[in-house]
Amino acid sequence: MGQKSNPIGMRLQINRTWDSRWYADGADYGRLLLEDLKIRKHIMKAIPQAAISKVVIERPAKLCRISVYAARPGVIIGKKGADIEKLRRALGKMTSSEVSLNIVEIRKPEIDSKLVAQGVADQLERRIAFRRAMKRAVQSALRLGAEGIRITCAGRLGGAEIARTEWYREGRVPLHTLRANVDYAEAEAHTAYGVCGIKVWIFKGEILGHDPLAQDRLMMEAQTSGVRPAR
Repeated sequence: MGQKSNPIGMRLQINRTWDSRWYADGADYGRLLLEDLKIRKHIMKAIPQAAISKVVIERPAKLCRISVYAARPGVIIGKKGADIEKLRRALGKMTSSEVSLNIVEIRKPEIDSKLVAQGVADQLERRIAFRRAMKRAVQSALRLGAEGIRITCAGRLGGAEIARTEWYREGRVPLHTLRANVDYAEAEAHTAYGVCGIKVWIFKGEILGHDPLAQDRLMMEAQTSGVRPAR
């Protein structure tokens, strides 16, 4: 049995940091953690068509700053910012802090592991052949600058009676190299014949020197438009 380590948890404080950044004492910790979970669940459920990769929550003083990384920010903002205001009010009811909402555009969704995994899952739900979906995702990622990618699908693939695992890998994916910028995500495809799991590892190069915010900084630099103003 191989003892598998989550690539994100393994690299915390080396080249990436947590998606929830705040400090709390005693009973406040559990309350704020539950708030974070509810906020993330609500955002993912309310706007699934916005292609959301991750939600970063920071709590300086009495403020709750939420950054939503999405490939289609226009869906979240809506006409004249109506939808984003509605979302901000809904999130404000979930927390006692004042809510500040930022939308960050993901310029290259093809090399974001969460969006790649979700894309493959959506295709499996639409009964597209899993091999074709995986190969297409691999080719798109390499074409847009990823140094390596690995995709694993497991479950009753193609409606087969016996569940199995299939995977494809192109390029380098060094899982043991701590300085490697490896983006990892999982997704589930709820098909008529059961749930299939998808895992995606994308290697985007090496980060030299310990910088926990390195991955976030690289992501921000890649966005030429930058962060949209808080509303």
